[in-house]
Amino acid sequence: MYRLTIHTAFAAAHNLTHYQGDCENLHGHNWKVEVSITTTELDKAGLGVDFKILKRETNALLKTLDHKYLNELAPFTDLSPSSENIARYLYGELTKIFGSDKVKVEMVTVWESDFASASYFE
Repeated sequence: MYRLTIHTAFAAAHNLTHYQGDCENLHGHNWKVEVSITTTELDKAGLGVDFKILKRETNALLKTLDHKYLNELAPFTDLSPSSENIARYLYGELTKIFGSDKVKVEMVTVWESDFASASYFE
């Protein structure tokens, strides 16, 4: 089994819903995103998934969030855009691209600061 991990980032604004405290107010983060996938096989070049492809697909997804107000974007119109929910959303969307019997999204971690992150995995 092989694990491949990339790091990338996006910036966006949000406010937590159903929350009592400062984070209920509009604010922003420079989120860091870590995506790990696993694969059971390597191709002829010795790659599980080309990092270039993993980065491209992840960054295309993050572009839909970058410099946006997350509360106005599906699925966050009905779901609080917490780091936990962002990680789960990214995991689900990336699984649509990379999910197969040989390749699996293992975990997505979303860092809202250098000291706080949330991860989602199944």
